[in-house]
Amino acid sequence: PPPPQIEPLPEGDPDAVGDAPPMPGEASPQNREQKRFARYDRNRDGVITRVEMMGSRTKAFKALDKDGDNLLSFEEWAVATADRFGAADADKDGKLTPAEFAATAPKRAAKAKCKC
Repeated sequence: PPPPQIEPLPEGDPDAVGDAPPMPGEASPQNREQKRFARYDRNRDGVITRVEMMGSRTKAFKALDKDGDNLLSFEEWAVATADRFGAADADKDGKLTPAEFAATAPKRAAKAKCKC
């Protein structure tokens, strides 16, 4: 489906008095990239080591490695993939609609609410 239309911001009242409210800041691609880098740079030394890069995938790998031999066989991967497909195929027709496929997306942990 096409992306939703973005509605323009309201123009405001031309007869209003006082200073205009501040506009919200925009995240630049560099800021997003810096955040992504920081997620991998666990010890915050400004470089990402191989261990840091691979460390984020350890939990997912261990979940697929059912026999615990630190080797992922095709069978282990295929079973996990088939189970994931079967769980997403809500109408059990052997095909995934866009809505069913969306159910296969990794679940993001909810951000903690501010306790201000």
